[in-house]
Amino acid sequence: MFGQYKPDMSYTLAKTTAHTSTTFLAKVFNWMAVGLAMTAVMAFTVANSPVAQQLIFGNKLVFYTLIFGELGMVLYLSARIEKITAVMATVLFLIYSTLNGATLAAVLLMYTAASVTTTFAVAGGMFASMGIYGTITKRDLTGLGSFMFMGLIGIILASLVNMFMHSPAIEWTISVIGVLVFTGLTAYDIQKISQFSGRVITEGDSAIQKGAIMGALSLYLDFINLFLSLLRLLGDRR
Repeated sequence: MFGQYKPDMSYTLAKTTAHTSTTFLAKVFNWMAVGLAMTAVMAFTVANSPVAQQLIFGNKLVFYTLIFGELGMVLYLSARIEKITAVMATVLFLIYSTLNGATLAAVLLMYTAASVTTTFAVAGGMFASMGIYGTITKRDLTGLGSFMFMGLIGIILASLVNMFMHSPAIEWTISVIGVLVFTGLTAYDIQKISQFSGRVITEGDSAIQKGAIMGALSLYLDFINLFLSLLRLLGDRR
């Protein structure tokens, strides 16, 4: 009788999968929080240092070197994540977060502290809401992600054009579309990370760490860009 009994393991497997997915998501959010903290610390440091301001914003060569250096790190991480070590991926993410804080110090110099704080809270609430939706929804958000990516390409092209036109109307339109795009991308990326966790947890600690770093980078970029888009709409300039 006992030899013929085969227990139903589906419930146990479902609970195990849910637990590992939750653990992986927590790791992703922890690293995202670390990146945001380092960005904030560096931004406040530069914003309160006239010497650092002069070095970064008073010298176009330094400023654009930082901008392109940050872009290069994101592209390198995305292209080489399978080849580099987990330690290298982590270090690059932390360096990127720090350098991004140096250039984002301009936000603290341009907008009032009250509007920055308020907008940060609004962005945090929107990000959390879409994060919950992306985690619990049963709907496949792949189509939404593709649509939002097209919107992102449009934002990049319009921003490049507006660098020469300096049109307030175009800037306002870009900001509105940016809020919509990065809100949608937040839900899509979190669902994608949740689905990815089921595969990466079987590949060892190094793969888990690299997966967590890439997930943190995606969500970090979603949040920062959502925050900046909202700030351009809601922020009070000094």
